[in-house]
Amino acid sequence: MVNAIVKQVLPALRMLASRENVLTIRLDDREIFSQIQSEEEVRELPFILDDSTILVVDETTNPAEIISDLEVKLSMWKEDRSWYPDYVWIKEIGLVAMAPNASQLDEMLGGTERDYSISPGRLLDKIAIVTGAAMGFGAGIAEMLFKEGANVVIADWNDTEGVKMADNLNKNLTSNRALFVKVDVSDPVSVEGMVTAVTKHFGGLDLIVSNAGVLRAGSLDEMTPENFDFMTNVNYKGYFLCAKYASSVMKLQSKYRKGYFTDIIQINSKSGLKGSNKNFAYAGGKFGGIGLTQSFAMELMPHKIKVNSICPGNFFEGPLWSDPDKGLFVQYLKAGKVPGAKTIEEVKAFYEAQVPAGRGCRVIDVFRAILYIIEQEYETGQAVPVTGGQNMLN
Repeated sequence: MVNAIVKQVLPALRMLASRENVLTIRLDDREIFSQIQSEEEVRELPFILDDSTILVVDETTNPAEIISDLEVKLSMWKEDRSWYPDYVWIKEIGLVAMAPNASQLDEMLGGTERDYSISPGRLLDKIAIVTGAAMGFGAGIAEMLFKEGANVVIADWNDTEGVKMADNLNKNLTSNRALFVKVDVSDPVSVEGMVTAVTKHFGGLDLIVSNAGVLRAGSLDEMTPENFDFMTNVNYKGYFLCAKYASSVMKLQSKYRKGYFTDIIQINSKSGLKGSNKNFAYAGGKFGGIGLTQSFAMELMPHKIKVNSICPGNFFEGPLWSDPDKGLFVQYLKAGKVPGAKTIEEVKAFYEAQVPAGRGCRVIDVFRAILYIIEQEYETGQAVPVTGGQNMLN
């Protein structure tokens, strides 16, 4: 019940309490708050400073009524003062801290104070989820988003590498923060839980990069129904689930802040633009992903949610291709996709020769496309090729 409330209330509150710049907010719903009965008890908490301002919301069960109460009380608060409160205490739900950035939220909710600098990045204080971000291409995207000032959620099934990735980003003395959330993108309960966790921790969502993907090459004779289902569930269904649950938060933000744009970006593939020999399960899912992108774009643009795909060329340097045991070079060699090839080096040279730019795609190439998609407000439903000229639009 609490999760259902906060998923609706926090994105609305984030927009209602923001002025020129959009705030970052966080819900502290520890068990102690179910026992607190008065504002005075809140003020006795050790991390609440004497001069902190607190707005109290009495409604606890109906999200629409909570939001309505917030609209009225925040409007009155603004008329009486030139600033918004530091905290909103929603009785029986928890304490919401509100600040310009995530590092300040850490301090406001009892975290260790630290010196930090405001990032000069182009995505300052945006809230971004990247699925499949523990390693490889996703990790590279997450790192670049973080360097541009975004609060980044490392969403991955691999909790060991995911936690390590988030911890490494948080070592930076900047105002933005990283968070790891374990997720299985093929499971609706897991994806919805991811979006709820992000909403509680940062207050909303501005960008989701649906990057998690798997690939198992094989001909019709070799492909098992189990492997086909596995790829379809991650690559196709996973994108649908990410768009479904992310857009529910983004719609609320658009409703309560006029003209506020957000983005859903699928990391697709050049295999979504052209069939792939003995790789039909992967290519089929990616073709389908572009169909989802175009359809989502038409449905969501009225809510100022842009939906686009990016279709990278071959990322030869990453583990998807170069892993010595399971990488595509090994798989393609075994599947005989490159006629006459006897070694991994010969397979790699064959694919590099197909690219006019003479090399594989890199993270920075895709990231520049991501920045373009976020910063423009006029284009949606596109499949943007980043292939070094290997795939050209007709």
